[in-house]
Amino acid sequence: MSAPIVRFAPSPTGLLHIGNARTALINWLVAKRGGGTFVLRLDDTDVARSRAEFAEAIADDLAWLGIRPDRTLRQSERLHLYDAAVEKLVAQGRLYPCYETPDELERRRKRQLARGLPPVYDRAALKLGAEERARLEAQGRRPHWRFLLDHRTVAWRDLVRGECHVDCASLSDPVLRREDGTYLYTLPSVVDDLDLGITQVIRGEDHVTNTAVQIQLFEALGGTAPAFGHHNLLTTASGEGLSKRLGHLSLKGLRETGLEPLAVAALAVLVGSAEAVRPVLSLDELASLLDLAHISRAPAKFDEAELVALNARLLHMLPLSAVRDRLAALGVEGGDAFWLAVRGNLERLTDAVEWWRVVEGPIDPVIENHAFTAQAADLLPPEPWNATTWKEWTEAVKSVTGAKGRDLFMPLRFALTARDHGPELAALLPLIGGAKACARLRGERA
Repeated sequence: MSAPIVRFAPSPTGLLHIGNARTALINWLVAKRGGGTFVLRLDDTDVARSRAEFAEAIADDLAWLGIRPDRTLRQSERLHLYDAAVEKLVAQGRLYPCYETPDELERRRKRQLARGLPPVYDRAALKLGAEERARLEAQGRRPHWRFLLDHRTVAWRDLVRGECHVDCASLSDPVLRREDGTYLYTLPSVVDDLDLGITQVIRGEDHVTNTAVQIQLFEALGGTAPAFGHHNLLTTASGEGLSKRLGHLSLKGLRETGLEPLAVAALAVLVGSAEAVRPVLSLDELASLLDLAHISRAPAKFDEAELVALNARLLHMLPLSAVRDRLAALGVEGGDAFWLAVRGNLERLTDAVEWWRVVEGPIDPVIENHAFTAQAADLLPPEPWNATTWKEWTEAVKSVTGAKGRDLFMPLRFALTARDHGPELAALLPLIGGAKACARLRGERA
């Protein structure tokens, strides 16, 4: 089997959201696992809404997820290919001019619905003669161009959904080119897929109906359609559909809250599939878990609370080598001993800053019983300290004071960290060190 050539084709009209990331990641993982090619195609033929800043944001978001396109292209630079395809379709009689205004089409649809007929285009423009077309154009009307569908059932074996079919007699002939000469999505997409040799088109299930039209268009242009796969869509936790325009769960927003890209990737890909959602340590590992045939048909809810919990589980597994540079950028040092001490208490990597501040100081200790903590300070053993120091010291404090359980441990934790919870003090105490520990136990800022 040849190596896959796949594409991710966002429009640079807004920020990518987690649903877009699902599509991008699935395509990337298919390419990665099969030693194939991943193409980033910016569908920017909508000149009015496309923005350079959104194109840059798309590249940044994909890079953050770990996706490095093998090739990047813009549809706005490929218009000559689409113009050539138009000429070919017109010559075949498969693309025809229509002159109805949007208001006229809407009134026609309402009349059809009132008569119990499906609201599809009635192909009235095919009945226009050359003289009538000339008269309409003399009135200032410019045609939009529709693709003449064969009224037959188009079937394909979907990589996700299995056997699928669409009766094209139930569809309107789609508009491929607007009155102003600009292109809608369908024609450029098919032309590019043919030109690039795309082998698999993997996208959201909202494109299922488009597939029948596109298969006919592939055939009309003399090409072979790629394999199609339509995955289920993600919703918000409340079941609301995701929108770039409304900024739902944007990757930029998730990134700015300090979440790990591997946690975002794992939840985006595994939710709504037969695989249990779990942390992964690499995209290679995630690729091994992806099976298109095991993706559910039902929409999947992307829950931010689940993402935060998954992010924590991932951090608890990561070795220092995976985060060393980012910790350094946050001003956190301490090496392996510090990381192993605190990682089990992190939800986000930035939480490590708080625990580094506890280790390095100064902090203002919280003293509940000055006499008790001063006595505990007197019992601190001489350094060097190690992982057994905490147990030896607290046993000595317990023996002298009679305190035990919460009455023993909580005053010491408050004094040493100014917090009522956190990493195991057996690991933190050697990092804090004797001078700071003694000062804090005596109520001094250190």
